[in-house]
Amino acid sequence: MKPPFTLNNHILQQMLDISHAAGSLQTQYERNLQLRRSNRIRAIQSTLAIENNSLTLAQVTNIINGKTVLGHPQDIREVQNAWQAYDAILDYDPYNIDALLYAHRLLMQDLVADAGHIRHKDVGIYDADGSLIHIGARPDYIMGLLQDLFHWAKNDDTPLLIKSAVVHYELEVIHPFADGNGRIGRLWQTVLLARWNPLFAWLPVETLVQQAQDGYYRALRQADAANSATPFIEYMLARIHASLQDLATPDET
Repeated sequence: MKPPFTLNNHILQQMLDISHAAGSLQTQYERNLQLRRSNRIRAIQSTLAIENNSLTLAQVTNIINGKTVLGHPQDIREVQNAWQAYDAILDYDPYNIDALLYAHRLLMQDLVADAGHIRHKDVGIYDADGSLIHIGARPDYIMGLLQDLFHWAKNDDTPLLIKSAVVHYELEVIHPFADGNGRIGRLWQTVLLARWNPLFAWLPVETLVQQAQDGYYRALRQADAANSATPFIEYMLARIHASLQDLATPDET
């Protein structure tokens, strides 16, 4: 069953802009291993910062490089887990539920008791201010909803760029896990984007999402209110395009 969304003219223009920007960057980016590594570290720091991890980019870099960092043990563990999970981006089958569960286990191991397992209790989604913005699917329905979502994503002819945002949004709607749903949703969008263009395995879209974090939650609320992923698609495509533009801008520091 197709999730509800509409491809309007604005989204079609966003797709063209992203395709053009990605094509012009791909060759030079694939050759720059250091840039790829540094951008992945940025992505990890940002996706965790959205979830209130307090570590700075420098601290995250040091942890990944095996250096000792003073910080909350949970924050440090989140970084170590995320590095493992992001390192496997090109290996995940984006349409396989077991792969999703495995990625969640990598992200959440030693942080929650049920890492890699579908939740068995009702949960809600809260914004940065602690306000309830969404109630996840009932536990009895989660597996069926995931099966439907992944079947659609694998077999429908919707462009993969759009599918990636729809899957991200639907994972937040379903909220399949007790914790870690935001970071698994962002990771899984990257997994799908990397299938469209390997450049996205290294692109720190999460950094631009973090910089417009209020917009992230607002897009989720708007999509919920409209019963359509369209507002979230528009938001994520804007962040993806901004990430590509940021990458194309020479660092003047």
